[in-house]
This record gives sequence, C-alpha cells and structure tokens, in this order.
Amino acid sequence: MENFTNLGMKAWAEEDRPREKMLLKGRSAVSDAELIAILLGSGSKNETVVALSQRLLFSVENNLYELGKLSIGDLTKFKGIGKVKAITLAAALEIGRRRQNTEQLNKDKIVSSRDSYQLIRSKLEDLPVEQFWIIYLNRANKLIYAGSVSIGGVTGTIADPKVIFKEALDRQACSVILCHNHPSGNAKPSQSDIMLTRKMKQAGEMLDIQVIDHLIVTDKGYYSFADEGMM
Repeated sequence: MENFTNLGMKAWAEEDRPREKMLLKGRSAVSDAELIAILLGSGSKNETVVALSQRLLFSVENNLYELGKLSIGDLTKFKGIGKVKAITLAAALEIGRRRQNTEQLNKDKIVSSRDSYQLIRSKLEDLPVEQFWIIYLNRANKLIYAGSVSIGGVTGTIADPKVIFKEALDRQACSVILCHNHPSGNAKPSQSDIMLTRKMKQAGEMLDIQVIDHLIVTDKGYYSFADEGMM
C-alpha cells in the first residue's frame, strides 16, 4: 500500500486529499464537503469530487438535515452521482440518524420534553409527509418502546386510539407520549391536534394509562403540549 505521508500535498490526487487530511489531522479537521467527498470517492471528468460535494451541499444551503431528505433519485440527478454513490451517501446519513437515536435509547429515563424530542427527532424531522409515533414508558418513565402508528399525507395523518392503547396494554406501558411531525415547518398545533390530544388523554384515563405529552416535531424544533400547559 502506498504511503501517502511521504508525498507532498500537491502530489496527492484531488480525490485522495480529504482522506489524507482525515488521516493526518483527524475527523474534526475535515469539512462537511470533504466528508461527502470521501463517501463519493470520485467526481467526473470535468469536476473534482470535492467540487461535486460542494455543489451538492450548496443545493441544500449547506444544511445536512436538508441533505438527509434527498432520495436516491434526487441524488442521482447530480452529474457525477450514480446509484452506487447515492446509496453510499444515503446509508451514511441514515447511520448518523440511527446513532443519534441509539444514544438516546441508552438514557435511563424520559424526564422532559427535550428527552422525548431527542429520542424521536431523527424519525420525524426530515419527512415529506406526516407520521404519528408513540413513545411507551414504564412506571419509572423508562423507555419501553417507540414506534410509528400511522403514515399520512403532507397535511395530516390519522391516529387510532384503539391501535395506540392496545400496543400500550400489550407492552404493559404506564404512560405514553404522542408525537407527530409537521412537514410545513410550523410547529403550532392545529385545532384537530388539540382535539386529538384531548381524546387520547380521556381514553388513557379510562385504561389508567397516562398521556403525559404530545410533541409536534419540525426541522426547526418542536412544540410540547405539556410545556405549554395544554395537557
């Protein structure tokens, strides 16, 4: 294997420079564009891989969350990115989401809306349509399970209390947290969101399962019914 450290910077191939920079200076020294360049591996005849990566990032205003929204088809529209490169990049972004989620799963308790948001954000914040998720907790507010109960359209989704509370009973949950996203970016609850929260809370009281919060997640943050005194 060739020893890159014996070569001067100008002697490195353009596509090898980000890799060498990481090797010599560490991961924190590498820019977002250079990390993407490492994943893509090569550019095209008329464009270096770093320039391609910069162009890709520029298309999403240098926002990695927005980059994570791009589908395989979206990525392959960029000259120099075929299906293999697109899949490699999408896989790396998904690993980042799952790592974030795993770190939250290792927490002992959900004690605040922020804890709930950190747990669920990677599942909801960059979706093009609404999804409804439920966080199920035991009596000590420790996580039992978090999962999707419905997928809707751009402007709404349906949450069935029968499905939600059957799952809670099956998992012996003592409390639940309702979570859904607003693809529009507006975290303010709609009237239907407010009515649904009341309906779920009443249903939970009948089964002795407390609905302790309802989070509305967007790419810019979240809204907590509990924090706003609406529970």
